[in-house]
Amino acid sequence: MAQWNTLDGLPTRIIAHRGASGYRPEHTLDGYALAAAQGADVLEPDLTMSRDGVLYARHDLGLARSTDIAGRLEFAKRSREIAGVRDWWISDFDAAELDTLRARQPFPQRGTQYDGRFVLPSFATTLDLLAALTAEYGRPLALYPELKHPQYFRALGLDPVAALHAELAPRNLLGPASPVWIQCLDHDVLREAHERCGNPCFALLESVPPDSRERDALLRDLAGWARGIAPGKFMLWDSAMRATGLVAAAHAHGLQAHAWTFRDDHPPAPFATSRDELDAAFELGVDATFCDFPDTAVTARAAFPHAD
Repeated sequence: MAQWNTLDGLPTRIIAHRGASGYRPEHTLDGYALAAAQGADVLEPDLTMSRDGVLYARHDLGLARSTDIAGRLEFAKRSREIAGVRDWWISDFDAAELDTLRARQPFPQRGTQYDGRFVLPSFATTLDLLAALTAEYGRPLALYPELKHPQYFRALGLDPVAALHAELAPRNLLGPASPVWIQCLDHDVLREAHERCGNPCFALLESVPPDSRERDALLRDLAGWARGIAPGKFMLWDSAMRATGLVAAAHAHGLQAHAWTFRDDHPPAPFATSRDELDAAFELGVDATFCDFPDTAVTARAAFPHAD
């Protein structure tokens, strides 16, 4: 096999961002299954919590954007305003109520033909699906949950880290060899999850210090316990498509670099096409790419010059 520029020298892994969310409503079992069929290596559910403490695969605290709740008469009076935004908040609903909702496409430029067809999956059902898909395809698959808004839920008396541990432990999915990887923007919460669960953890990054010494100090600290970083792709290049050195710096500290988010239907500036953008990520040695259209990335990876 040809050598790639990734930390382990293996081809860049393709993460199905919220499932095959370019083709199905985000965070549905059907979308995750489609992503596996398209060749994705990793399935990514965001995790929020119901009022009774059940982890659900949802990106937003509000339910209006990605579910059919606005059209449910039985919940019409349950919307309320938080910080000037009126919505139906997931933390106001029990699991039994959430199970009656159906997913809808939140991106206006994407097809709506699957709206109303799929349930909102709990984290438990995504773990069951991971086991089924791994057996079906006979290849390693990983699940990459992101703990969303952990401090919001803790303020309500809910603990996403404890809930995560409670789902993983009985399935023997704890520890550094687990196919369940954990990510979070709150690095204190992520470190707590690492200490409690032992699973591979990746620190989401929305920015890094502009000073290289401060950046290295951050990476050095993360290298003491995290498996890698997950920066926004805009942090990898400048406006002239010159590498910022973040991937190389992460690798120098023994950290993987997973970049988000690659989308066929969003402008890939500063690159001319989404394929050019993916090729640039492969060339940098990005260890994994979060992709809404996993088949596009799988095809690009197969055609990349470093491919065997």
